[in-house]
Amino acid sequence: MREGIFILVVCLVAWFGFDLLEGQRDIARSERDAALFEASGLREAARISGEMLAERDAIDLQRTQELNDERIDNDGLRRAVDVGLKRLRLNATCTAPTTQAPSAGGVADAGSAELTADARQDYFTLRDQLALSRQMILGLQDHVRRVCLR
Repeated sequence: MREGIFILVVCLVAWFGFDLLEGQRDIARSERDAALFEASGLREAARISGEMLAERDAIDLQRTQELNDERIDNDGLRRAVDVGLKRLRLNATCTAPTTQAPSAGGVADAGSAELTADARQDYFTLRDQLALSRQMILGLQDHVRRVCLR
C-alpha cells in the first residue's frame, strides 16, 4: 500500500509539474508572439520612415534644383542688364521739366524711365528672395501632399 501511495504521490507531483511547465510554455508563447508582432510593427514603421525620408529628399533635391535654375536665370538677367544687352521694363511715366527756357521751341525730352543702380540691385535681390520663397512654399506643399497625407 505504501508503494501505491508513493506512486500516486509521484504521479500527482509529475502532473502538477507538467501543468506548471505547460503554463510557463503558454506564457512564453504569448510573450514571443507579442515580441514578434512588435518587431513586425517596428520593421513596418522603419520601412515607412525610410520611404518618407526618401520622398522628402527627392522633394528637396527637385526644389533646390529649380531654385538654382531660377537663380542662374536671374544672375544672367542681372549681367545682361549691367552690360546693356537687356533693359528692365518699368510701368512709369516721365514728366516734362516744369521750368522751360523761353527759347525752347518744343517739348523737352524727359528721358527714359530707368531704375537707379541701387534700385536695380534691390530689384534683383527681391527676385532672388521671391524665387526662394516660391520654392519653399512649393516644397512645403509637396511635403504635405506626398509625405504627411500619406
